[in-house]
Amino acid sequence: MSNRTIGWTFVAIQALLLAALVLLPGRSDFDVPGWLILAADIAFWAGLALCVLAAISLGRALTATPVPNASGELRTGGPYRFARHPIYSGVILIVVAIAVSSRSWSKVGLAVATIAFFVVKSGWEERRLAERFDAYEAYAATTGRFFPGW
Repeated sequence: MSNRTIGWTFVAIQALLLAALVLLPGRSDFDVPGWLILAADIAFWAGLALCVLAAISLGRALTATPVPNASGELRTGGPYRFARHPIYSGVILIVVAIAVSSRSWSKVGLAVATIAFFVVKSGWEERRLAERFDAYEAYAATTGRFFPGW
């Protein structure tokens, strides 16, 4: 299977996971204190802002799939100075916020599955990035995958 096909398969799976997380109804499986709902709201908007900032920072290197753009350059500044995959970091914040606010164990399970999916997807993408950019391994050695220091 080609990298392009695998890349679009990742996109399709991601879309299904995120759609399920958003479209499944919330429930009242557990109580969430008000301060945690507020933290989830902040995480949601911070995640959205991070996604937008990181996408803008990529410029022409931005692609819909995890296959590196042939004309793109390795970005190590802006939000990429703190995390190798800040768009995924933003999505993870959004996913956690939705799961917490939903009060639904099924959405918490979907959030865990989605985060695990991003670990797998980013690992696959990083192998492509290392093939494309000579400096990627050195960058990866000093920069957290999703969050600084992780």
